[in-house]
Amino acid sequence: MIDSHTYVERVSSKWTEVLFVGLTIVFLLLSIWRISANGLGFLSATFLFLFVLFFFYSINYRTLIIRINSQSLNLKFGIFSLKVQLDNIEECCLDELPLLMKYGGAGIHFMFIRGRYRASFNFLEHPRLVIALKRKVGIVRDISFSTCCPSEVTRLLASGLSTKNDN
Repeated sequence: MIDSHTYVERVSSKWTEVLFVGLTIVFLLLSIWRISANGLGFLSATFLFLFVLFFFYSINYRTLIIRINSQSLNLKFGIFSLKVQLDNIEECCLDELPLLMKYGGAGIHFMFIRGRYRASFNFLEHPRLVIALKRKVGIVRDISFSTCCPSEVTRLLASGLSTKNDN
């Protein structure tokens, strides 16, 4: 049972960080090269856009913070956060995805899985849990997220759910 204490887990990935920083540097250098060679054109603007995008990714997707208390599950990825009330969680289990979907990228993604729209907060090398929602949040029916402690998080969510169902 989750009491007034809050479970907090910080999940990060050195490989994701290296990838995003590497892409940031590559697109910065390509931007500089293209602008110095031909001025600001379509390709230069594209490289600049990709530089800014991966710079943002490098900063924003460093750490996923998972908080669980007696009322809710909170996921925070940089400036983006999501709060799910425990009484809106139908079930929680390990996320089993087709290979292409599983390794489709790190960060926050939205996709259809088995006919259900899903928001995914993930890093590639950590296990992922998926929670099915009783009531949609917008069009989202499922939420998946990476965790280093899937059995502990599942236990805490199940404990919170059983407490909610007992009341």
